[in-house]
Amino acid sequence: MTDKTIDLDRHRRMASQKATELRRLLADVEANEKELRRRQGKLESQLLAASAANWHEAAEKAHYLLNLFAATPAAQDPRRQKLITAVLASAPRGGTNAGQININRANRNGQHQKSAAASS
Repeated sequence: MTDKTIDLDRHRRMASQKATELRRLLADVEANEKELRRRQGKLESQLLAASAANWHEAAEKAHYLLNLFAATPAAQDPRRQKLITAVLASAPRGGTNAGQININRANRNGQHQKSAAASS
């Protein structure tokens, strides 16, 4: 055998401290998730409250939805990941009119081109 004794109480205290710290971290994570869900619900209510007034606002809403979709299991397919990344990289952000120009070019009836020219 061995002459060295083991302080079992010390080991129990350390295990208890670790368990307490894990419980605190878990409680923090749960509180953060609850707050995130509340804020996300508030944001989604605001997004639903009114239609987009322009293409920039529509692009912002689409960007939000694509980010939500990107977090789902269905979006984990590598092809979908590439598509999501490409769309998000090309979407207008920060008040640019580039998205409006691209959409106007794609519009076959030309009505949006007339309204964009009139507002310039």
